[in-house]
Amino acid sequence: MSMMPLIIIGVVILFASIKVLNEYERGVTLTFGRFTGVKGPGLIFLIPGIQQMFRMSTRVVVMDVPPQDIITRDNISVKVNAVVYFRVVNPQAAILNVENFMYATSQLAQTTLRSVLGQQELDDLLAQRDKINKNLQEILDLHTEPWGIKISSVEVKNVDLPQEMQRAIARQAEAERERRAKIIHAEGEFQASQKLADAAAIIGKEPAAIQLRYLQTLTEIATERNSTTIFPIPIDMINLFMKKNQN
Repeated sequence: MSMMPLIIIGVVILFASIKVLNEYERGVTLTFGRFTGVKGPGLIFLIPGIQQMFRMSTRVVVMDVPPQDIITRDNISVKVNAVVYFRVVNPQAAILNVENFMYATSQLAQTTLRSVLGQQELDDLLAQRDKINKNLQEILDLHTEPWGIKISSVEVKNVDLPQEMQRAIARQAEAERERRAKIIHAEGEFQASQKLADAAAIIGKEPAAIQLRYLQTLTEIATERNSTTIFPIPIDMINLFMKKNQN
């Protein structure tokens, strides 16, 4: 009976020393407060009261960056939020070099987002999203490398503009469309005038061509079931009557 308490204590210590780490987990082990290695995955043993283990997941973490109030380079106030994809590649550094790597990464992402986007003009912020995302990823990856973190991607999600700016952009887009429509219309008129000039030159060389054009016009009018029939009079005949009146 005297051995029973010792056996119970031994079983409790054995179960307390056994840890199981999943395939995506690593255990940073400290012995008497000193780093002694990274263990896992699988079954590992710890000495209770002497060794301490911190579980670290090596899976990709998706962090949502809260909306940030940003003043762009051209003094326009916008609200921008983003999402950061990262994972722990060095569990030792993530435990020993920073107190809370999740909180530190979140704060760094917010300050970097405000700093980088504050140097951009609004048009660049809306049009060059891929370039900005790459710049954010490079800056965050550089600063989080000592923490054992790899930033795989940064994506700017939404850019919220004030209502006044949205209306101004809409007016600008409408004016741009009107400008393009006028240019296209002017180009069409110019091309039509060139074709008319070419046709006039051909008709001038062949006077009989104008009579054929008159007959074609009459044919087109007749096919539309109109009650009015127009007989075109050659301009030369009108000029002849005008000359006689002047005499």
